[in-house]
Amino acid sequence: MSNDNTKRSWDQPEGASFKDWMESRVARFSTRKYDFDALKFQADFDPKYRRGQMRYIGTGGTGVAKDVNTIPAEHFTFSTMVIPAGHEGPSHLHTDVEEVFFLIRGKMKVILEKDGERYETILTDRDVVSVPPGVYREEINIGDEDALMCVMLGSPKPVTPTYPPEHPLAKIKR
Repeated sequence: MSNDNTKRSWDQPEGASFKDWMESRVARFSTRKYDFDALKFQADFDPKYRRGQMRYIGTGGTGVAKDVNTIPAEHFTFSTMVIPAGHEGPSHLHTDVEEVFFLIRGKMKVILEKDGERYETILTDRDVVSVPPGVYREEINIGDEDALMCVMLGSPKPVTPTYPPEHPLAKIKR
């Protein structure tokens, strides 16, 4: 327990055995499914934004308020994302948190922008990019198959990201 007696998500629950406690810290692939509804408001605007999220630790910055099938987040969130061929994650900005994309499989164009400057790169299998807070990020699956990547945010519940003011999604109500 912390010094101020605040219970943290990783503290052993009162009365729980070590085994039960550790089992509550395991998120198994077999108990998860891709959630294509977490970012559905984007896909409803344009089908190219359709992608699925599978949450493991915390709920990330998606607008999903609670997911009892995840390990509670204390300092970061972790999920996997499947992005179909030709689909994309729209340009968005996290103001409070670093975001890391680790491409397990696929070919993604990543576009980063800040203060009028633009950087583009291609990620392939097992490449990673760390995007600092305050930098717009966009990911486009330029491959012929679904891309699979890990998404990690350096906060248990980051501020929901925003879009560039001129982006059509900036006007969509979530």
